[in-house]
Amino acid sequence: MTDPSIFKAYDIRGVYPTQLDEESAYRIGRAFVRFLRCKNVCIGRDMRTSSDSLFKSLARGINEEGADVIDIGRCTTPMLYFCVGKYSYDSGIMLTASHNPGEYNGFKLTKKQAVPISGATGIEDIKKIALSDLEPSGKTANIIKKDFMDDYKEHVMQFNNITQPLKIVIDYGNGMGRYEVDNVISKIDNLNIIEMFKEPDGNFPNHEANPLKPENLEAVKKKVLEEKADLGLAYDGDCDRVGFIDDKGETVNGDTITALISKVMLKKHPNATILYDLRSSKAVKEAIEEAGGKAVKCRVGHAFIKKEMRDNDAVFAGELSSHFYFRNHFFTESSTEAILTILSLLSEKDEKISQLASPLRKYFQSGEINSEVEDKQAKMKELEEHYNDADISWLDGITVEYKDWWFNVRPSNTEPLLRLNLEADSEKLMEEKKKEVLGIIQS
Repeated sequence: MTDPSIFKAYDIRGVYPTQLDEESAYRIGRAFVRFLRCKNVCIGRDMRTSSDSLFKSLARGINEEGADVIDIGRCTTPMLYFCVGKYSYDSGIMLTASHNPGEYNGFKLTKKQAVPISGATGIEDIKKIALSDLEPSGKTANIIKKDFMDDYKEHVMQFNNITQPLKIVIDYGNGMGRYEVDNVISKIDNLNIIEMFKEPDGNFPNHEANPLKPENLEAVKKKVLEEKADLGLAYDGDCDRVGFIDDKGETVNGDTITALISKVMLKKHPNATILYDLRSSKAVKEAIEEAGGKAVKCRVGHAFIKKEMRDNDAVFAGELSSHFYFRNHFFTESSTEAILTILSLLSEKDEKISQLASPLRKYFQSGEINSEVEDKQAKMKELEEHYNDADISWLDGITVEYKDWWFNVRPSNTEPLLRLNLEADSEKLMEEKKKEVLGIIQS
């Protein structure tokens, strides 16, 4: 029986085989085609030990509903998005659990042009069909293998303008990053690449492939300093995120990278619209506007950002969580395009990334702090009442803004948690206001 808990807000994901197994994959394949009424489904998969077996069952379900499977084999999530958009396939499914531990697996779902399917736009419908009685359809279809790599390399290399020699350290975390590097980044003459934990291994023997957790960056930071490298990189499991380490071995936050990439994009696309998520430093908005762009604040989450990008025809978007989205990549994530943009910027400026990032690190941030709260809505209303003299927005949770400090509090979709992000003009004020706001949240 398919476990209904695997159907999440943004994807389908669970522990293999107790929550997500071959029967679940088969039923999801059939339900996916019935919901979309698609003629073909482009499917990629990561290196997890269960991915090949789940692929076979998923493909069988899709075929039995009369839709062809376009099999692009092992690949990264940005490669799957590229194929769906580039070749105008009806839909796409990426078999991955991203940064989750090795016992997990899952499916990221898209419509035409790599438009994501979320809980609100189809996952709940697919769940209902998958959990229903599925009678034999009597239909058949084909599995067609597709070689896309030459087209992908040509597409991504548009962002390469590296003219000076650079040394970089890449921590693959035993995820899918080598598929990006071996096929694209390693082909660039001016790069000296130091590699760590390169071999894809679904058991993640060295550390979790999640660049948001500081402990997962310790090894790459140490190696950057040892090698006197210009830049350190840490891909997540399926390569739709990448963490950046500067030449001093310090993390460069996702919002700082968003600001740096924005400056490059606005040289190529003057006056363009750029999106940033509402947890980002106000330095991001300032940098976009100083470069002549239109800065649009948006909700957290890839489904919201991709829709907002399309609605605004935004050329680029960045999240604090190190997701970077490009219009030319069908309004989806491309970590490798982000990497090439930053490397090209380093090459052009002949400056260290710590020097480029320094002017953007002028405010003081709390980082995201989670607090357990049973009645999340009531607590956010309490914050609204307490700070009633501020500028207040309910775009995504509650955002409270003063001239010299601001905060956002968002509810978790799945847990009784409120997430606080706070920023102030001075470290003293940040610490003072963090203590004050947490006092209200946790009271």
